Amino acid sequence: MTTTLNWWKGGVIYQIYPRSFMDANGDGIGDLAGITSKLDYVASLGVDAIWLSPIFTSPMKDFGYDVSDYCDIDPMFGTLADFKALIDRAHELGLKVMIDQVISHSADSHPWFEESRQDKTNPKADWYVWSDPKPDGSPPNNWLSIFGGSAWKWDSRRLQYYLHNFLESQPDFNFHNPDVRKAHLENMRFWLDMGVDGFRLDTVNFYFHSEGLEDNPPVLPGEPKTMGAPHDNPYTYQRHVYDLSRPENLDFLKDMRAMMDEYPGTTTVGEIGDDFPLKRMAEYTSGGDKLHMAYTFDFLNKPHAPDYIRDVLKNMQEIVGDGWPCWALSNHDVVRSRTRWGANEDGEAYPLITLALILSLRGSVCLYQGEELGLPEADVPFERIQDPYGIPLWPVFKGRDGCRTPMVWDKSPLGGFSTVEPWLPVSKEQLPLSVAEQEANPDALLHKVRKLIHWRQQQPVLVNGELSQRDVDNAQLIALVREYQGERLLVVLNMTGESQQATVGNDIAAELQGHGFTSSLNGQTLTLPAYQAFFAKLS
Repeated sequence: MTTTLNWWKGGVIYQIYPRSFMDANGDGIGDLAGITSKLDYVASLGVDAIWLSPIFTSPMKDFGYDVSDYCDIDPMFGTLADFKALIDRAHELGLKVMIDQVISHSADSHPWFEESRQDKTNPKADWYVWSDPKPDGSPPNNWLSIFGGSAWKWDSRRLQYYLHNFLESQPDFNFHNPDVRKAHLENMRFWLDMGVDGFRLDTVNFYFHSEGLEDNPPVLPGEPKTMGAPHDNPYTYQRHVYDLSRPENLDFLKDMRAMMDEYPGTTTVGEIGDDFPLKRMAEYTSGGDKLHMAYTFDFLNKPHAPDYIRDVLKNMQEIVGDGWPCWALSNHDVVRSRTRWGANEDGEAYPLITLALILSLRGSVCLYQGEELGLPEADVPFERIQDPYGIPLWPVFKGRDGCRTPMVWDKSPLGGFSTVEPWLPVSKEQLPLSVAEQEANPDALLHKVRKLIHWRQQQPVLVNGELSQRDVDNAQLIALVREYQGERLLVVLNMTGESQQATVGNDIAAELQGHGFTSSLNGQTLTLPAYQAFFAKLS
């Protein structure tokens, strides 16, 4: 694990979904004490940090992404003392702690919103986005909610509409108000003072809206749709010009970075869902004065053919510049990568080669809980669905519950997660892949993932180096060159289920070992078996 102040640059971050990681108090919901009890396991993977999805006080209509108190822990997860104990144990193990920061919107039960909605003259009247209706009583413009329908909700007390980009119960803050910006930075400072090492910033490009409230134009035929929303969602029919990614956001991100710089060794990673995500990543992470890093949905979607991957990397190089990406194959919002990318691939070999891909790229890496086990997406029956995003769009879109089911620690019926029926059902298909089962099998994927991560962490050129692509005479292979402080390293990846050959050139100085993959180099001819990778120093 890296130990410098810039540990995040090239670091590996393990994402924990607290409701589903480990239940210590037997109520069927994961909690902070449960997470703390499993930190030794997380540290054994060789990762640098953990990222906790929201743990703040919340009515849980969107499972923590609707905050009602930014400076306290929801009782279902524990207490501030429990969180401090988690931080202390993580730091003892060499793990940094990052937490989700959801500041584009709050819960409608937040005291700030309850005050704001009372009338148009109270001290917080302008803390949220309010607008008068059109003369016919309809919403002020055509903006849509990602969760369906209009982004405007009528409030009978103020006789105005308020903006919500997500659920109706998640009103959007008015970031044009300097008091709002100041309050959120103070909330973040509260957690920094407690010892957290960074923030994952939810919907970081949603903070500001156009004060003119202009209608969004339609997406024209052949143009790209918004990344981060299913394309059967009407939200993707609009070009989101006025409701997000506004230029004013850059100044706020600079203010945030200035605050973060007061706490050396801390970091930020922003979630960007945008019509042009790489352009936004470049804006938000370049120059060293805004976000430290950001991630997009380029690898959180379905396309995964070699040409697609090469195009993503090419665009990243051309557009992002000195900005810093954070790569992920899975998270709490998308179908698990083993199912989404690898449904027709080898269930054990394919997850490892996809992890080798993102661990070989310029940038940092997020690993979602259970990804190291090769867990497939769980099939949650409609009657057990909890996700408010999935219920109205069922069955075309089943929501996000399938990637949020409880972590499987052993093969008992409840997966060792809890002693009572959990909030989401334990996947029977996942039980044979549990931590205990794989720990007991020296050939299991878990051991291979550990070996790969530990090996990669010892390769400065993979952690810090620049990236270029190399042409080889086999379009099925991904070939990369990483370069750092005069060292050059070649990476060739076979993500297919068939053996592949290619000519790799005459500049191979030495093959690297210890990563766990198999290959054969005969002169300049490289043979890569199915789902294998090749690493070599270049002269």
